Order: sequence, then C-alpha cells, then structure tokens
Amino acid sequence: MRNSRNIKTAIIGLFFTLFFTTANAQHSYIDNHKDIAADLSKQYGIPSSIILAIAIVESGAGTSKASKTLNNHFGILGRNDVNNSKFKSFSTVRESYEAFCRILSKKKIYTRLKDNNNSNDWVKAIASTGYSTKPNEWIKKINSTIAKFGLQK
Repeated sequence: MRNSRNIKTAIIGLFFTLFFTTANAQHSYIDNHKDIAADLSKQYGIPSSIILAIAIVESGAGTSKASKTLNNHFGILGRNDVNNSKFKSFSTVRESYEAFCRILSKKKIYTRLKDNNNSNDWVKAIASTGYSTKPNEWIKKINSTIAKFGLQK
C-alpha cells in the first residue's frame, strides 16, 4: 500500500513538473519573440497576438525540430540545405516571422482584415484559406493560446 502511494505521489509530481516547465517555456518564448511580432504587426497590420499564437502552436513554442534546426517557426514549406525535410530553412527566427507575414499579406483575406485587431476574425479567415489541414482543431488551438497567455492585450 505504501509503495502504491509513493508511486502515485511520484507520478503526480512528475506531471506538475512537466506542466510548469512547459508553461514556463511558453512564457519565455513569448518574451523572446514579442518584439519581433510587435514590429511586424506595425509593418503588416497583422495583430501581434495572431503572429505569436500561430508561432507558438506551429513551433511548439520553439521546441519543434523545424524551429530548432531551420529557424522555421510556422511550418513554412520549401527547400533547405540542412536536412531532407519539406520545410524551408531561414537564417534567423525573424526571417521566418517575416516570411509568414508576407505569405499572409498575399492572401485575399488580408486586404479585408489589415489593421483589424479582432483575433477571432483573423483566425477564422486564415483557417478558411486552407492554412491548416484540420481547421476546426487549429482554430481552437490558436484561440486557446491567445486566451491562455493573454496575447490579445
């Protein structure tokens, strides 16, 4: 009985450690990239909350293989000279963020939404362009990321 209790305590402790470590990593990611998102928001008229939330979801807050090895924080497809993946490589993280904003600015939805700070409008519109293969799940992930980290401020 005592061993069972110790195992349960250890599992719960491990869960909380992983949960808080992940949350901490996400906050660090936001702190490290919010200035890039703010600059590009001014330049392109895309809310920084959208830029950051999509980057967090697509890159696992900078933990994905593509973000670590290719500086690709948005899952942008293309050639690279680093590995055999289908993802494009970028010299810097900022370059990846800029590429994402350029891609969005070429979509038909962009002219209608430029300088609109309503993240819900942006998320629905981006999902409607085929950005995600599972748009309903993607919308929920992006919206929950915005809410969880207060990115709409």
